This record gives sequence, C-alpha cells and structure tokens, in this order.
Amino acid sequence: MIRVVHICAMLVTVVVAGSASAEEENLFVSGNAAYSEARFQIAVDRYEAVIHGGNWHANVFYNLGNSYYRLGNFGKAILNYERAVALDPHHPEADANLRLARDEARALELRKDWIERYASMATVKQYSIAAAVAFWFSFFLIAHLLLSRRRSAGRIALIALSMMVCGVSIFAIFALENGTRGNALAIVTAKEIEARLATADNAKSVLLLPAGSEIKILSERGDWVYAALPNDQRGWIPTSSAERVRM
Repeated sequence: MIRVVHICAMLVTVVVAGSASAEEENLFVSGNAAYSEARFQIAVDRYEAVIHGGNWHANVFYNLGNSYYRLGNFGKAILNYERAVALDPHHPEADANLRLARDEARALELRKDWIERYASMATVKQYSIAAAVAFWFSFFLIAHLLLSRRRSAGRIALIALSMMVCGVSIFAIFALENGTRGNALAIVTAKEIEARLATADNAKSVLLLPAGSEIKILSERGDWVYAALPNDQRGWIPTSSAERVRM
C-alpha cells in the first residue's frame, strides 16, 4: 500500500508545475525528486515552501501528505490529505490515502447530523451556483409576471419552485459551512492529546485523541482551544496540538 502512495505522488507533478511560478515549480520538482530518493523530510520542506508561497493546490497538499505519511507523522499526513480533499472533493487518491492513514492512526472522526449528511450530497460551490441561478430565474419571472397582463398559474408555480430551490441551497450552504466539514474543522497533529474539562494540564480528561483525529474549534482562550469532540462531548486542548484544515 505504501508503494501505491509513492506512485500516486508522482502522477500529479505536471498539473501543479503548470500553474506555479518558476520558483515554486523548481521547489515542487525538487520536492518530487527528494521524495523519489526517499529523502522525505527534504520533500516536506520543499512542498511546505511551495504552500507558503501561496500556491494552494490540492496536489501540493496531497504530495505533502504522502511525505508526512512516509515519515510516520500521521497527524500531519491526515491534515494535508484533508486540505487536498477540501480544495478538490473529487481527488480519489487523496481520499483513498486519507482513509488509509486514518485506519493506521486509529484517528477519530466527528459525527455528522442527518442535515449535514443530506447537505453533503453536493459542494458549497454547487449550492452557490444553484442558489444564484434560482434567484435570478425567479427574479426575471416575477418581473415578467408584473409586466404581463396575464397571471399564469404555471409561471407562479415556477417562481415558487425557484425560490424554494434558492432557499434550500442557502440553507445547505449554512449547514455545510457550520458543520463538521466547515471552517472550524481542525485536525489533531500531536500524538495522544487529552481533551480536558478546563484549561489546565491537571484538569479531568474527557477523551484521548490520537493524532489525525477531527475536532471542531468553538472558541479560543490563550494557549487553549475549546472544541467539539468525536464522542459528542466538548473539551479543551492545547492550541499547538491541532491545526485548522482551512488555512
């Protein structure tokens, strides 16, 4: 399975190189060369430099995830696979390697409620397009209806349907943005972190979080974050032990 990860990383070189600046392209190529020579820490440094340069492409995060995976750093690997999937939901290699890394790390996942499960049938971008099309379609139908002498029942039904599609799409966007896959999603990058009832190392433990586990950040206080946990509870963890998926 590790060989599959290695091969997939090499399949995305051209796509990223074509969209980056000359300097970032050189860094990316250098990272790929280091990866192929099993110099995985150097590969990590090169890919990180590409990302810090502002080239947030799914394939860069995917290759970075592969490099961390080969280093045995499951928290960082899962974080970058998640970032790759967030940028490109239809990235089968990133999705497959994400599942593999989660299984090996025994990482915990947040539970989706039934609203989010149904809403996740499409992406925020798709819902945004649907809402915009439905809004303007209903707008022009209403304008035409007001200017027309005839009041067609079919036209009124179309207006109602368009407004309903627009409303449902906006609600779905809200559900996704505020759900387990939204802006607050973070990945535990440190090993065996304990979520606690208070912002103190000696406070009672709520849940042991293996590296790669998902949390939803609710608030921050100093060096601690308060988060929703995979066991449907809430607790505090050190800020340095987790990173948001969305940068």
